[in-house]
Amino acid sequence: MGPAQRCTLLTYDYVPDMQERRAPFREEHLALIGEWKDEGRILLAGAMGDPPRALLVFAGEEDAPAFMATDPYAQNGLVTQHRTEPLVVV
Repeated sequence: MGPAQRCTLLTYDYVPDMQERRAPFREEHLALIGEWKDEGRILLAGAMGDPPRALLVFAGEEDAPAFMATDPYAQNGLVTQHRTEPLVVV
């Protein structure tokens, strides 16, 4: 087994009417995730739960704040709370 990989989890809580409000920003949000995934900065991302939330897994420790600074969902008031936590993948 190789060395453990240190990643960062970012969890978003969304506005209750996320399904309706995300439409103007969805394509840009998904394109941003795609770019970061292609660069190897995002390892995994997806929606979860009810009420809707999201989980993004970043390869680096400083990527989550940088992502939020450019994410249209975060910048346009669709994210009500967020949390970051370290994740050590073994």
